[in-house]
Amino acid sequence: MKKTILLILSVLLSSLYGFSQINTDRVLRVGQNALYFEDYMLSIQYFNRVIQAKPYMAQPYFFRAIAKINLEDYVGAEQDASKAIELNPYLTDAWEVRGVARQNLGRNADAISDYDHALELLPRNRQLLFNKALAQQDTGDLSGADSTFTSLLSFYPGFDSGYLGRARLHLERTDTAAAVADIDKALSINKNAVNAYIMRADIAINRDSDFERAAADMDEAIRLQPRQPGLYVNRAYLRYKLDDFFGAMADFDYAIQLDPINEAAIFNRALLEMETSANDKALVDLDRLVELDPNNTRAYYNRSIVNHAKGRNRQAVADISKVIDEVPDLPDPYFLRSELYRAIGEMRSAERDYNRGIDLSRKAQKMADSFGPGEIAPEQAQAPARQPGDSQPHETSAEAARRFATLLTVADNAEIHEEYNNSAIRGKVQDRNLHIEPASWMELAYYTANSELRPDTYYIKEVDDINATRLLRYTIRVTPEVPSLDSDLSANHFQSIEYYNSYLSTHTPRAIDYIGRAMDFMTIHDYSSAIRDIDRALALTPDLAVGYLLRAQAGYHNWQLDERPSADEQQDALTRSTLRRKALDDILSDLTKVLDMSPGMAEAWYNKAIVHLALEDYTSALAALNKAIEIKPDMGEAWYNRGYVYLRLGNERLGIADLSRAGQLGIIPAYNLIKRMTK
Repeated sequence: MKKTILLILSVLLSSLYGFSQINTDRVLRVGQNALYFEDYMLSIQYFNRVIQAKPYMAQPYFFRAIAKINLEDYVGAEQDASKAIELNPYLTDAWEVRGVARQNLGRNADAISDYDHALELLPRNRQLLFNKALAQQDTGDLSGADSTFTSLLSFYPGFDSGYLGRARLHLERTDTAAAVADIDKALSINKNAVNAYIMRADIAINRDSDFERAAADMDEAIRLQPRQPGLYVNRAYLRYKLDDFFGAMADFDYAIQLDPINEAAIFNRALLEMETSANDKALVDLDRLVELDPNNTRAYYNRSIVNHAKGRNRQAVADISKVIDEVPDLPDPYFLRSELYRAIGEMRSAERDYNRGIDLSRKAQKMADSFGPGEIAPEQAQAPARQPGDSQPHETSAEAARRFATLLTVADNAEIHEEYNNSAIRGKVQDRNLHIEPASWMELAYYTANSELRPDTYYIKEVDDINATRLLRYTIRVTPEVPSLDSDLSANHFQSIEYYNSYLSTHTPRAIDYIGRAMDFMTIHDYSSAIRDIDRALALTPDLAVGYLLRAQAGYHNWQLDERPSADEQQDALTRSTLRRKALDDILSDLTKVLDMSPGMAEAWYNKAIVHLALEDYTSALAALNKAIEIKPDMGEAWYNRGYVYLRLGNERLGIADLSRAGQLGIIPAYNLIKRMTK
């Protein structure tokens, strides 16, 4: 039944692209249904159509804002909620949605203002009070947050999340007893309150006590959320504290299985492997950490120890030297490097490092002695919070060693914010593990991948003119996504090539015939043969814009495939780089010819930007994308790539704004990139 429903939705959406007159009430209802079933990307497309037909309606902006909230596009959600409020200031829910968006953007004061506006009409609304309390806490207004929580819980004494929110407030006030009392109350109301178990376990971890109870709490949390890697990391820490090394290792392994780039899990597993003398395995994990984060001092420090144990002392020196460069005021790395220098016979360097370590140790001890128990230096009191790898001015050698060799825990497992937060994965495309790269070439192709989210093809007049001649065996389409062909379809194009071979051998060649055969070659990925045929077509018809566009496309794909020299092409690296640069310059030349003849072809501007990106010429890429968007404002791929370029240029604000527009136009990776940039 579900497949039938999706098919109906797909047919309806595709029909909307072809008709200007739509039943807006019906389309809005279908969009709401898609939103309900967490098909957020699809719902946005329905709301887009309603907005296009009736831009004065507040509801489609409001519902689109909710979809964007769920996709973690908070900038876009705020814009849509603001538009809904502008059109209908009495739409209370829109104020709430905008507050949620602003709260997630860190603009808590603005969020509180929105919540207060909504609370004037709905003074006992549970979620409004809850979110307001959290926002007040985040602004540092702890007494205000306490007052709001008190009101909330007086109205809703059975609201377990309210007690957890107040427990978080108690923890910020260092009132652990009150926090635990609220957590226990939440669990008495809802024994499946996963955040309660997590918070109570975190308290035990931070207090370095009651590990057995904490481990039992983590067991419950994992039972309720078995796919959360951070929970396994923290349970492994607790199992380690309880001397259950086997259980700890199993948890680290599973956390990494769930999230292969979880640095805390990889680092902890490496430490445990070192402790159990599995140095080869530890080295693999530490290498992986350095690959993920070239500035990870913990990884370098421990890799130097492992390399030293394996007799690879020069590699160990290189690693510990990186640590010293990063944190030059710690004594312990100097003592380690001194030992390493001594092992390789560099006695003068060993003595120098040893003396430096002694001097730093004495200095640290002297400064520490000048402060009483619990006191800190004035400069420390004013300094920003330090990160795990930062230097500590008054750290002893033993403390440094502990910091570099202590298991990490994950501090953000418990998410107290719950409004619009759905635990289901379906629909949350921003959570997919996608490789982030620019959107691909706008192709001339015979086939296109169907999409429920945007039109399958784009219109280019010059391509339409060629199709109108009906001289080609297949219709050329303009598409951002070409599907893989099965064996039967591939065979059809090999047969088509044979047809053209026979025809051209018995008839006077025409440019269109070479274009047709070139398209067949392109379809079966024989780009070199395609280029030869396009050259012949252009020799016959030099003003054929589509010919230059097609040759640029074939040249670009050839450039992509040309990753390493063949056996008879053993050029040196410089020669090879020069040839690859020339290939890109030739592609740009072809696209320039297209635009000289057809300056309004947005797709050619778009493809030109892709070539500039390959050349890492972001300024030129930006200019080309600006032109593409100016000509065709609904080209989602252009908005996505411009957002990507802005991010590469360091302009996060403009980048996220463009990505939001791209996501609105159906480009799924846009939301994934927004989430990565706003973590």
